[in-house]
Amino acid sequence: MLVRLSIRDIVLIDALDLEFAPGLTTLTGETGAGKSILLDAFVLALGGRGDASLVRAGCEQGQVTAVFDTPANHPAHLAAREFGLASDNELVLRRVQAADGRTRAFVNDQPATAQALRAIGRELVEIHCQHDERALVDPGAHRALVDAHGGLVAQANEVRARYGAWQAARRALAEEESRVAKARADAEYLRHAHAELSELAPQEGEEDVLAERRLFMQRAEKVAADIRDALAAFSNDGSPAREIAQTARRLERRLPQAPQVLDASARALTQAVDALGIAEEALEQALAETKFDPAELERIEERLFALRGVARKHQVAVADLTRLAEKFAEDIASLDASEARLVALERALADSKQSYDKAAAALSDARRSAARKLDALVDAELKPLRLEGAHFSTQVTSDTESGGPEGIDRVEFWVQTNPGSRPGPLTKVASGGELARFMLALKVVLADRSAPTLVFDEIDTGVGGAVADAIGQRLARLAARAQVLAVTHAPQVAARAGQHLRISKGAPPAKAGKERRVATRVAVLAEGERREEIARMLSGAAITEEARAAAARLLEGAG
Repeated sequence: MLVRLSIRDIVLIDALDLEFAPGLTTLTGETGAGKSILLDAFVLALGGRGDASLVRAGCEQGQVTAVFDTPANHPAHLAAREFGLASDNELVLRRVQAADGRTRAFVNDQPATAQALRAIGRELVEIHCQHDERALVDPGAHRALVDAHGGLVAQANEVRARYGAWQAARRALAEEESRVAKARADAEYLRHAHAELSELAPQEGEEDVLAERRLFMQRAEKVAADIRDALAAFSNDGSPAREIAQTARRLERRLPQAPQVLDASARALTQAVDALGIAEEALEQALAETKFDPAELERIEERLFALRGVARKHQVAVADLTRLAEKFAEDIASLDASEARLVALERALADSKQSYDKAAAALSDARRSAARKLDALVDAELKPLRLEGAHFSTQVTSDTESGGPEGIDRVEFWVQTNPGSRPGPLTKVASGGELARFMLALKVVLADRSAPTLVFDEIDTGVGGAVADAIGQRLARLAARAQVLAVTHAPQVAARAGQHLRISKGAPPAKAGKERRVATRVAVLAEGERREEIARMLSGAAITEEARAAAARLLEGAG
């Protein structure tokens, strides 16, 4: 709900601060007083197109601030959060218009884009006038309005979900068909490559084992020569090992003669002889291990060459050949199973399409039923608005071959303005005044689907008497569910307002050294002032007692 509107240096407005009450507020005044300027400023705060001509002459910039009080879960707050803007229960929309044409936007004093301001503003305010091309006259919104009026939002969401499942099934089938087509094109290569790897049968870690064995065999001959030289020290005639053994035996023979002297020496020599024996056995074992079959080395080198050649061919490491063979096997198995998988995906696609068609058809039937009820309710509002011969209809055109997330229906509001005339789309058939009254009838019926604030700009133009009173009644009915601001020239409408604002234009009293400039002003009228203003609207510039009496009767009747 709009709480405050502050305007600074916009065209004829120096400074203006307005506080709006809930319910119906009417704005009246002479033609040219500045009502359109007020609305232009309001639209600027809601994200409308900026224009340097809006800035008051002689000023560098103008500014408009609109403050709204809405629940934290209102769609306007959700829209703000989608743009990364923090909001609580209050939304403050501010727009600064510079004289050079540039504009800046703020939401709760946070810099924002004009796009964000428009998205938030759409959830807060609907502006209707004779030449309005938004809100109810936008065919794109008609389907959503019918769904909301008929309580079909959950059913429409279900259709949207089934459409998403259908499209997901289509994508899955297309991707599988593409993958299978590529696999079929590569089938001969896959089978040949898999057979080659199967014959080669690479083992995990095989390259490292073979490379290590080959390196050992390449070094074995040099190692064997050193081992043979070491063994020679044990076998030739001058070998120290023989001398140590002979010395040990001599000391052992002498040991009984002088055990105290020779025991330690004899024992040490015996241990040395034993150690030399162990060393000799180890050298003989090592020499045996250095022996290899040259054919084995050749086989190892051929195996390494084969493994590395295949790895280069497939541009992978030898260690990855095992996994590559598994992948080829999986691809071949997948290709062999592709027909069954394609059949399953085709069945899933058919099932999801059938599910969508069923849900969309049911939603279409429900929309037609809701549309008939809506037509009857709107038609009932037309006669009091001097549209006795007019007829409102909701055209629901279904195309089962062009289903989308919203279903299979195109929904558009049509009207027939006179008996015998050809019906057509609301925006093309109805004249300005008729269009405004059709919109009012629709808004009365769809009051609970409205934005929190509704603005009607002179929708009573060209009517008077009972029709103007009927318009006033319906605006008052709307105001029971939403805040309504109505710019009007009809005293019957003004008499039904809970708050009455008078817009006037004039120059302030002259001040020393300052130029007197014409400015637009807005006054909140008290009860007596309301009577005078309504009397002016009834009689013109010269207010008569008869006009005052008629104004009093209007106010009393409206109360």
